[in-house]
Amino acid sequence: MSEALAQLAEHLAQKRPQAVVASTIAFGELTVEVALPHLLSFVDFLKTDAACKFSTLVDITAVDHPERPARFDVVYHFLSMYQNHRIRLRVAVREEDMVPSIIPVHESANWFEREVFDMFGILFSGHPDLRRILTDYGFRGHPLRKDFPTTGYTEVRYDEALKRVVYEPVKLVQEYRQFDFLSPWEGAHYVLPGDEKGAAK
Repeated sequence: MSEALAQLAEHLAQKRPQAVVASTIAFGELTVEVALPHLLSFVDFLKTDAACKFSTLVDITAVDHPERPARFDVVYHFLSMYQNHRIRLRVAVREEDMVPSIIPVHESANWFEREVFDMFGILFSGHPDLRRILTDYGFRGHPLRKDFPTTGYTEVRYDEALKRVVYEPVKLVQEYRQFDFLSPWEGAHYVLPGDEKGAAK
């Protein structure tokens, strides 16, 4: 299997040298790093080339690396049922970059790209309807960025007196937050089986 993937990687590097930055094979999977300007044409090549035929878009996601100048990796997973191969594309993206939408090649990318926009704030140029898909309309921030607070910025509750949903800033009183780190039950004041392992350290 790895020999077939190595041949595929070599084929891609020969046919699309401007697009392929690097490729690696690990755990039986091929990952190809693609230059952002050539992303759309490379995805089209993967779908139409007889040696590839990656006709199925499985998923699009992203990874946040706040310490890098190119902060995000946008990650695409494709399947070729004709060749029985999977491939992962990784594109490095700066915060101000716009990623070309791959909807012209794979219509199923629509909601995947909206999810990446919602969760990470990455913009896709040419997308027909780029708006939030998982969070509310007035939501502030992008929850899967590593600098997003785990508690969020606002909390939502139904106010019985006002008979409507109310958005309020998150207020956490620190003394009520107890973490014992020994059991899965926060603030547990009793000994559970296995807790003695933590005490022995």
